[in-house]
Amino acid sequence: MTEWFDNHCHLYENAEEEILKARESSVVGFINVGTDIETSLDSIEKAKMFSDVWATAGVHPHEAQKGTEGLSELLVDKNVVAVGEAGLDFHYDHSPRKAQKRVFAEQIQMANERELPLVIHTREAWEETFEILDSEGVPEYTVFHCFTGGKVESIECLDRGAYLSFSGIITFKKAESLREAAAQCPLERAMIETDSPFLTPVPFRGKKNEPANVVLVGKELALLQDKKPEEVAQKTTQNAMKFYGLTQN
Repeated sequence: MTEWFDNHCHLYENAEEEILKARESSVVGFINVGTDIETSLDSIEKAKMFSDVWATAGVHPHEAQKGTEGLSELLVDKNVVAVGEAGLDFHYDHSPRKAQKRVFAEQIQMANERELPLVIHTREAWEETFEILDSEGVPEYTVFHCFTGGKVESIECLDRGAYLSFSGIITFKKAESLREAAAQCPLERAMIETDSPFLTPVPFRGKKNEPANVVLVGKELALLQDKKPEEVAQKTTQNAMKFYGLTQN
């Protein structure tokens, strides 16, 4: 049986409906990602409700000006399997860059101290992201979620021992450099995600994204790597289980 794993999604009001639909498409696991204290708490609650859902707790760079107060207390919850999403976003600059850098560094420290995986969001800030990571120490399990770089950035990530997580953007024909990086990423260091409700893959662009669409991302990765979808499904699911320290329920 071909089984898929959505290693990065945001489950909101229609969570149960979306999970049931994804299960029908053979999606066996969901990492529900927090972006601030409130959404991290909600992710934990949903993880308690569904046996195949796990939570992360973190402060997104957009929310960095809120700080990390209260985050460390959430990381002790048994349903929390990673810190993040954390990082830098210099495209929107919804929080001052100084605050983004400080909050990112603090979350790297938390991941290292608690030996938890780190989920990174980086946009138009590669150099600064690598600089802070190198300074604080790259956690043993680190993933660049919704990887949007090219070959150069992918090599930088992989050289630091990180995983690359590919989203529906790899189905966009104009994303040539990303598709090239995805084609060359070692499968043992690849994961797939939807980042739902955002980044809906082809052929459903313009509609709300949902976890069931991770199958489309996986099949596109298989096409780019000239592999069978079953192989990509098996390996990316195994990678996610290993990365987050999970066991099948």
